[in-house]
Amino acid sequence: MAEGALFDLAGNVINVLGSFIAEEIKLALGVKTEIENLKSRVSTIQAVLLDAEKRSSQNDVIKNWLGKLKDVLHDADDVLDDFSTEVLRRKVMSGNKMTKEVRIFFSSENQPAFCNKMGHEIKAISERLNAIEKEMMAYDFSRSLVEPQVMNRADRETYSFVLKDEVFGREHDKKKIMERLFDDSGEENISIIPIVGIGGLGKTTLAQLVYNDEDVQTKFEIKLWVCISDIFDVQRIIKEIVEQLTKRQHEGGLEILQNKLREELNGKKYLIILDDLWNEDGNKWRRLINLLMVGSRGSRIVVTTRSTKVAEITGATSPHELEGLVLEKAWPLFVKMAFKGGKEPENQILVALGKQIVGKCIGVPLAIRTIGSLLYGKTNVIEWQSFLDVKLSKIAQQQNDISSTLKLSYDHLPSHLKQCFAYCRLFPKDFRIDVNTLINLWIAQDFIVLEDPRQRFVDIGREYFMELLWRSFFQDVEIDVLDNIKSCKMHDLMHDLAILVSGMESAILNSSGENVIEKVHHVSFDLVDSSSQFSIPVANKRKIRTILAASGYM
Repeated sequence: MAEGALFDLAGNVINVLGSFIAEEIKLALGVKTEIENLKSRVSTIQAVLLDAEKRSSQNDVIKNWLGKLKDVLHDADDVLDDFSTEVLRRKVMSGNKMTKEVRIFFSSENQPAFCNKMGHEIKAISERLNAIEKEMMAYDFSRSLVEPQVMNRADRETYSFVLKDEVFGREHDKKKIMERLFDDSGEENISIIPIVGIGGLGKTTLAQLVYNDEDVQTKFEIKLWVCISDIFDVQRIIKEIVEQLTKRQHEGGLEILQNKLREELNGKKYLIILDDLWNEDGNKWRRLINLLMVGSRGSRIVVTTRSTKVAEITGATSPHELEGLVLEKAWPLFVKMAFKGGKEPENQILVALGKQIVGKCIGVPLAIRTIGSLLYGKTNVIEWQSFLDVKLSKIAQQQNDISSTLKLSYDHLPSHLKQCFAYCRLFPKDFRIDVNTLINLWIAQDFIVLEDPRQRFVDIGREYFMELLWRSFFQDVEIDVLDNIKSCKMHDLMHDLAILVSGMESAILNSSGENVIEKVHHVSFDLVDSSSQFSIPVANKRKIRTILAASGYM
């Protein structure tokens, strides 16, 4: 369960317990009482969860209390799931009618071992919750069942704004890169241009601007884009380049692939973007770059990376160091994200507060977008002042505080969106996520909440996705011929945030065998590593709810 999403889990448990009480099933003597007691206990605890989760970030004792509660609620959810499954099975066996045999299934005259087992487990959970409820009394939590509301999409610009969003303040950077692309005064036939900067600055966005420029389209015979990410696998990179060049899949070892690569690139002027490079092994880099040194004079390789050491390993003499946006460049971006119509408000107090908030984002576009969208539609000066003084007061203007800034946006999401976002931790970095598949996974996990029986799960799931996209939790979308979003990616920093908030309950397995899954509910494994076998032991009788196969290089 994602950090801050216990409110929804408690709600699910309450709903299931309520359905048992309302069903036309005659429960065994004492079982109905235990169910009613458990429902009452969970309801009491749910009423304080919003305040408890808010205070837990500053209080380790409360955080530990929530951890114990989370374990019990997960166990309750598992027990009730078994209970529901058995009830449904009995209904199906009886032709989906509540016959006498079904009605007495849980009655005192017919108490099978299963019923006794479930009754004992429900009672045990109720006793554990009773102890947790007693601890709760010491914390003086305020009670509320109203979550922070996410503004409805109908009240603001449509998602085309996200898709066609402009890049702010990078005109000078683009000009410098373009000059280096077309500068033939150097001695090298093929030169390397690293773009270096901290996460969230827009290195990939700048590279995309250059890659799609009209002059670039006409002056390079070949253009290729390869996302590298954490794993620097020379054979995988060459294979991807060859498949882009030939527009078909290729199998075989490195020898076959490198021969095909040389055949396709030899004597041609190319531009290759190697995005998100982390490799600090000079030998591995030289193995790759030597295979690419077959292009004609004027060929260029652009590398994006967070590391100056990586830039040095590429052998480039002068990397392009991307810096944060200055205030006059950052402010228009914030205005577009935070104010209706993308127009600066007349209220100069809001303008002054907004510029202070932008200053806390240290010129990082991802942080500006995230915080700006969080404040969208809010026009109360007191609310803005409180956000600046309370929420942002502890974020110093340092590079390593960007993740803290992004976490603020997560903290302000309602529970159902928190768990939907945290679930995406199962996808590898730089994975292209199919939106329909993602929504179906959310539905399978009961993350989608219908407020009206006429609503469809897929429609509400897409609304959830759009809310997260608006807040920059997703990016780099692709659309189909009907202008529907079909896939997206997550920024590395957002993926790191998903790992943080999902805690120990989600994990990507690896073939080394070093898989810590004591409390895991959701696991995935990388298809690139599929040659190895994975074992998924279930510790402490906990249930694995997701087993997802994904490739990190889609």
